[in-house]
Amino acid sequence: MNEWRSPVLSFRFDRRVPAIGLLLAVIGFAAIILNVGRGEYPIVGFDIVRTLFGINTGNPDHAFVIHTLRLPRTLVAFMVGVALALSGAIFQGLTRNPLADPSMIGINTGASLAAVSVIVLFPDAPIYALPFSAFVGAAVMAALIYGLAWNKGSSPILLILMGIGLSAIASAFTSLLITFGSIYDVSQALVWLAGSVYGRTWEQVFSLLPWIIVFVPAAFGLARHLNVLNLGEDIAKGLGSRVEWQRGLLVIVAVGLAGASVATAGTIGFVGLIAPHVGRQIVGNRHEELLPISALLGGVLVVLADFVGRTVFAPIELPCGVVTAAIGAPFFLYLLIRDRKK
Repeated sequence: MNEWRSPVLSFRFDRRVPAIGLLLAVIGFAAIILNVGRGEYPIVGFDIVRTLFGINTGNPDHAFVIHTLRLPRTLVAFMVGVALALSGAIFQGLTRNPLADPSMIGINTGASLAAVSVIVLFPDAPIYALPFSAFVGAAVMAALIYGLAWNKGSSPILLILMGIGLSAIASAFTSLLITFGSIYDVSQALVWLAGSVYGRTWEQVFSLLPWIIVFVPAAFGLARHLNVLNLGEDIAKGLGSRVEWQRGLLVIVAVGLAGASVATAGTIGFVGLIAPHVGRQIVGNRHEELLPISALLGGVLVVLADFVGRTVFAPIELPCGVVTAAIGAPFFLYLLIRDRKK
């Protein structure tokens, strides 16, 4: 183990982690090149790299296809995966529950209810209203969960139970809106609910990027506090931790990441469940190591899900949220069966 210290932060990391992180970064870059290159107009990897670096490939169509059509949606997919994976890892650490996930404890559901409300009730609303409403919905849901779970302090068990209950209520209202909406608005809402990066442009890339720049380093900086909270509230207080203050900061970071990703790409489920679990199998439970590895795994997972959705059933294109659900649902059942046998 190595240890890095500064006046503000200190954390330990396994010597293997930089090598594993570099390997995952290479895999992520390869996944991005693969997703950008495949489609109705295939482009070989060497031409993609040349185009990205501004080198003329002799085909003027390459720059338009890569820079305008495919690269923005692929970058959005990667950043959404990073955000969801980090949010899931934080919620799992806060609740000390390996099955916790933004989509399961109500955060994504609150964002979905707010976004569907805008689509169905205010169809003439400007385009920026959808992501803004989704983020506000996630924030309001988190505040309700935290407030209702408060009883002279916030209990991890109550956070989960309140999240499940409020998620069910929000899902019911979302279904009600879909039932009474017009066919056109409902179809638009259903596509958004499925979770997709289809049609994402540089506008979405630059709108999501500030959230990634702010909250990803914040998550890494709070990793050691998450380690302490994961030991239990009594032990954390005995070690001198300001439990509620630290838990509140971590909730804000997790909600910011989940809300921004849902606002950009809709409800892509199970990423926050799968990536942290795979990360634990690779590097263990220390969050200084788990968070960056989970982030890279999440980015790779959503990019590959988008690639599968675009190519396997072409010319039909499946939303990447459908692909992650097809992977995540059996994975969730496997975790339930495995934990039941322990």
